Amino acid sequence: MNYENNNQRSLNTESPEIYAARLSLIGAALSTLGDGLQTIAAGIALQGLENPNTQDSQNQNDQSSQIELMQKQIDQLTRKIDRMERKNR
Repeated sequence: MNYENNNQRSLNTESPEIYAARLSLIGAALSTLGDGLQTIAAGIALQGLENPNTQDSQNQNDQSSQIELMQKQIDQLTRKIDRMERKNR
């Protein structure tokens, strides 16, 4: 029982320097964790900014292909209308 009393006294009489060092260690660990989270968030944001650019250029290529196809169809329809008008004269 004497050992328990001595142990409790040593815990209660912890020096302020040790307490401050422990708090400093906890603060540094939290700061490091925060920096890690910030780095991950920056990476996610960068990916988000890069992906639309690639999708935009791909969409532009798709739209160009569709416009070319539509132009071909318009040209074909124009020729058919011309033929039909010639037949009706």
